Amino acid sequence: MNWFQKLLSNPFLLIGLSSWFWAQLIKTIIHAIVTKSIDFTRLIGDGGMPSGHSATVSSLATAAALVYGLGSFEFAMAFIFAIVVCKDAMGVRLETGRQAVIINDIVEAFNSLASEKLPEAKHIFSHIEWHMNGILLHVPAQDAPAGCVWASREALQAEYTLPGAFKSYKKLMV
Repeated sequence: MNWFQKLLSNPFLLIGLSSWFWAQLIKTIIHAIVTKSIDFTRLIGDGGMPSGHSATVSSLATAAALVYGLGSFEFAMAFIFAIVVCKDAMGVRLETGRQAVIINDIVEAFNSLASEKLPEAKHIFSHIEWHMNGILLHVPAQDAPAGCVWASREALQAEYTLPGAFKSYKKLMV
């Protein structure tokens, strides 16, 4: 028997891979039901439930317990491996959820600002041509950060000099 036949006849490998496959298939079906569209990338993609990672290591630990017993070295290794993978997967999901909330809050705050897309402009500095896209934001009054100043239209005209790159937008600001 060659190495490839041995690999394919390893029951622990087959149990782990089949558990991963079924978790991914169930995940794809659930995604299709929820979104009403089939996305075959879910078959190999990470994230979502059920977890292919957790299914793989849990089935491997279960198989080791059934074949070698709960007091065996093989079960101990598979069990510790499963705990690490499952705990890590939970931590990643928790942290991803927290970050998603923060990102959604930032997007919502940005979208709530009154904004106006400015026309494209260009500025040539030395031998480099800069193509600029601008957005004019109307933000509520607030204190300026340390070392910075908020300038009114009048102050921009009378007291402050804007860099030449903003010449295209200056008439819109003052």
